[in-house]
Amino acid sequence: MICPSYAGAPLHRATIRATIFLAIAVCCLTVDRSARAAPIPEETTADQDDPLAGESEAIFVRRIEPLLREKCFGCHGADPDSVEGELDLTQPNLAMAGGESGEAAIIAGRPEESSLYLVMTRTNDDWSAMPPKEAEAITAKQLADVRRWIETGAVWPSPERAQEIEKENAERWSVEDGILVKTSGGLDAAWTNRRYQPESLWGYQPVVRPQITGAAINPIDELIEAAMPKGLPAAEPADRRTLIRRATFDLTGLPPTPDEVEAFVQNSLPDDEAVAKLVDRLLDSPHYGERMAQHWLDVVRYADSSGFANDYHRGGAWRYRDYVIRSFNNDKPFDQFALEQIAGDEWKPNDPEMLIAVGFLRMGPWELTGMEVAKVARQRFLDDVTNSVGETFLAHSLQCAKCHDHKFDPVPTRDYYGIQAVFKTTQLADRRAERLASESTDGFDQVRHLAERRAAYQAILQDLDQVLLDNAIDWYNEHGLDDSKWREVVAEISRGRKSGVFNAARGRIRKGLQEGQYPPKLVGFTPQQFGLERVARKGLQALAFEEDTFKPYALSIYNGHTPDVKSIYAPFRVPSDPMKGELEQGHILTGGDPFSPGEAVQPGVLSILENLLESPIPNSVGGRRLAFARWVTNADNPLTTRTIANRVWMWHFGKPIAGNPNNFGSTGKRPTHPELLDFLASTLVENGWSLKSLHRLIMTSEAYRRSSSHPDASKLAELDPNGTSYAAFAPRRLTAEEIRDAMLSMSGELNPTQGGVPCRPEINLEVALQPRQVMGTFAAAWQPNPLPEDRHRRSIYACRLRGLADPAHEVFNLPGPDFSAEQRDQSNVTPQVFALLNSERSNKRALALAHRCLQETDTDRQAIERCFQLVYGRSASDQEIRLLVDHLVLIEKQLPDVPQPFKPQPTEIRREAVEENTGEQFSFVEVLHSNAEFVPDLSPTEVDRHTRAFADLCLAILNSNEFIYVY
Repeated sequence: MICPSYAGAPLHRATIRATIFLAIAVCCLTVDRSARAAPIPEETTADQDDPLAGESEAIFVRRIEPLLREKCFGCHGADPDSVEGELDLTQPNLAMAGGESGEAAIIAGRPEESSLYLVMTRTNDDWSAMPPKEAEAITAKQLADVRRWIETGAVWPSPERAQEIEKENAERWSVEDGILVKTSGGLDAAWTNRRYQPESLWGYQPVVRPQITGAAINPIDELIEAAMPKGLPAAEPADRRTLIRRATFDLTGLPPTPDEVEAFVQNSLPDDEAVAKLVDRLLDSPHYGERMAQHWLDVVRYADSSGFANDYHRGGAWRYRDYVIRSFNNDKPFDQFALEQIAGDEWKPNDPEMLIAVGFLRMGPWELTGMEVAKVARQRFLDDVTNSVGETFLAHSLQCAKCHDHKFDPVPTRDYYGIQAVFKTTQLADRRAERLASESTDGFDQVRHLAERRAAYQAILQDLDQVLLDNAIDWYNEHGLDDSKWREVVAEISRGRKSGVFNAARGRIRKGLQEGQYPPKLVGFTPQQFGLERVARKGLQALAFEEDTFKPYALSIYNGHTPDVKSIYAPFRVPSDPMKGELEQGHILTGGDPFSPGEAVQPGVLSILENLLESPIPNSVGGRRLAFARWVTNADNPLTTRTIANRVWMWHFGKPIAGNPNNFGSTGKRPTHPELLDFLASTLVENGWSLKSLHRLIMTSEAYRRSSSHPDASKLAELDPNGTSYAAFAPRRLTAEEIRDAMLSMSGELNPTQGGVPCRPEINLEVALQPRQVMGTFAAAWQPNPLPEDRHRRSIYACRLRGLADPAHEVFNLPGPDFSAEQRDQSNVTPQVFALLNSERSNKRALALAHRCLQETDTDRQAIERCFQLVYGRSASDQEIRLLVDHLVLIEKQLPDVPQPFKPQPTEIRREAVEENTGEQFSFVEVLHSNAEFVPDLSPTEVDRHTRAFADLCLAILNSNEFIYVY
């Protein structure tokens, strides 16, 4: 740890002295050092009558030894054969003596002369800063402890005496320094014996149901009132129009219809009963599952493609999405919902739905190409699934313990790899899972467009095959070789196939011949032909994944040995022998490196909660995940119950009780209302893990039903600056999906069909047609569904490609699917204005809304009233009608006689690229087959000037805060 400064820093005086007396024998230096250093004892014992000595040995046990172990032993003594600077800090006699500098590292009573202290200050010109990395520098408090220890005599007690000191002070130190936590143990004793502040361990404590006095009708209100800042009044209840809009968007993601609004407003039942009936109706809606699934898919990172270089389609992923929707609609108990996603295939191996449910384990981005080491790709999956399970169900980012023991939480690296060992026999595959009666097959006719694309690729390869056959004959002639055998082989193969003849013939004739005696691969190709061959060949590879969308396969997993597979360029099925391959063993990986296995580990759980494990997790190939899932879903597991209760609360109030839904650790925000969180968690379990019961409880509370307008805004800002009192309801902006779905619903264009294969809405045309490189070729352009009813389905059903985000959704904070989104952001940025006001999507919805309003009414005043009812759920005031009628007259006069149509969908697009074999440019025409059948939405050219003017009015209404926000 202690060494001279380098890189231009001043040399230590001992180094200068050594240079001057270089001619003197080494023994003289030894005599000089021994003359300056006093004899060093093996350890020092405090004088029992000396209070400073007693303080010194206590500081050593409590502060100094753990600090040296954490910061210094790694380089100075942990490995006796590699002690840097010849300074060993693991034993008192060696530490006191110092290292290669020749000076004592610790001089009792004199910290300013003790090099151990000076290097830690990082400000002394004579000594290099230690630890070397700035990020690992000791804190000011730790530096003060080192100084005080040396000042008081630098007493270094024996191990026996240190144990006595710990025992004598255990109770007091636990209060002051925190408590010890029992885990499976860290990589070193310092971590294992680390202390934690009790309040940072709140997530691991048993859920305790608080005492409810009955002071309020709803226990939620009693608990919130108890924590309300003194002197802060609560807002009045929201009016019924506001409340039904809030509740309907929250539970369905759609606006209430005008009839639903009026029925609720006119309901003669008392508010409590009317609200209860409203909530029950919404919970029974099939759109409830769609809305809740959108929340869940954010967390699990749902996408319809694999990401990375190829971004292959995941043909069966949509079946997992529909499984989630069904589960919410059926109010599947959450413990069962969680178990099915972790180990459904082990729980009910013959149930196709369970093969679909474990698609959760496959949600992260992943691929295996020939350019990657298979073991690295395999480890990437294991790391991904370990962390995903932790974040999703336990609110723990376990990846922080991948390379070292967790720096803040009681999660040792051993636990991380113990949990990872649960998944060591989990293998990836697209498994056959027969169609369920509840699964929709709507949209399956889209497969014909894939067939058209396949035929086009095959035609290209067939033409190129003939080119190669012709070039091969030319090659034989150019090289003066006999081509009779070649012609014979080609003729024979051609009788049984129409394409791939050249490669088949080449493969047969090359046997027994040397290179140069048979035609080379892709013989005689031009840059254009090289490029076309790659586009077609790679296109067919990608198409195989996309075609799985319409086959009875699920994105799934199976138990077995890890197969010896170097690359995956086609959907991977379960091998005929799942036990062929490597049976991976659990190990702690040094630095997270799969090629540096360390200590062996058995499948396990978080050891801080190991007492909840009903029985040890087996080390057999099968059954590991089921045992682990039973631990996760144990009713006494405080992490699981609090995690989902916290998420559900956030889905209604926009903010969680515990500020980081994916992180209940020390670095996450602690609960603002811990008793409320425990009440929700315990109530969830008591009600059979029913999420609908939890929604019902939350939404019938006064806290949820409050107005967003507070009677004393200044006092609210003063007493509740962070908005955590729930004295008023916090308005929220609609999500990207809610904006699109609501517009379609209001315009009458929304197709409410449930489930089925992904749809393809129209997106920005430039983005849809942009050249998207995937593994050395072009991905197919985005082509919307030809029919409006197919592309105007709810946003949750839209095909979601990792490599191609919808900019209209992205600008409104749709999270990327590569990382778990614990909570949606709500930014307010300028590009949102352009997306909502200027985009073709918004203008199409505005035109359709205008057409609907005018068709359903007789006058402009009535049409405006209808528009307000559809968009806002209320009537327009007389003043609003006058202003809008005046605007309508004005804008109609300003409109051109000939309207500008919306952009048409092209039927082909020319691509240009540099061919990698020759470095020369080539081009090809991508035919957009489905666009040839595209049926456009209502166009400005199909309506009169008055409708176009009214569309301008509707566009303004759709850009208002009253539409965009839920109050």
